[in-house]
Amino acid sequence: MPSTARVTPVDNKETRKREQIIQAALRVFAEHGLHGTPVPPIAAEAGVGVGTLYRYFDSKEALINAVFRDSKRQLHDRLLSGLDLMHPSRSLFDNLWARLTAFARDEPDAFQFLEMQDHHSYLDAESRHQEQALLIPLGIMVVIGQRTSLLSNTMKPDLAIALFWGAFVGVFKAERLGYLTLDDDDLKRARDACWLAIANHDTPHYDNKGTQP
Repeated sequence: MPSTARVTPVDNKETRKREQIIQAALRVFAEHGLHGTPVPPIAAEAGVGVGTLYRYFDSKEALINAVFRDSKRQLHDRLLSGLDLMHPSRSLFDNLWARLTAFARDEPDAFQFLEMQDHHSYLDAESRHQEQALLIPLGIMVVIGQRTSLLSNTMKPDLAIALFWGAFVGVFKAERLGYLTLDDDDLKRARDACWLAIANHDTPHYDNKGTQP
């Protein structure tokens, strides 16, 4: 019979401390960015000494990667869990938009951290693999959508994803900076505009219920 690993109180304490540091780093990075943020303010936010932080993460780069993987894993689970990406439809697109909106609202620090571009120079192989675990299924969905004439094939799949992500991030960033106040109708109009940017307009499209959106 295979043995079952036993989690001791020490293991639990170490896990909680590590998570405490990751969450503190996420808050500090989201507010101040990466390049101008030294380690001591992160340790202070976490309520630990700098030496303790370095016991869990041997460098600032290692901590950034831990924060990135944790945030990207949350996004992956919130965005893709339980969805059938092999059958693209307008209703699936709307579902992805709604899930991404919920993530941006519920996890503002994680969303703000992931929208930054300056973390990419720090990412190691494991973090890039975590990123691809999200992008590859979405890319396959777009390819299928283009082959079934749901989506326009005038742009590469990765360009379509970048267009969608860039528009979504831009809307929420403008709200965060005070340039916009978004209500549900605003978000629906933004969603519909993003759909029009990537949809194939030559063929009527139907959702999973057989109704034309």
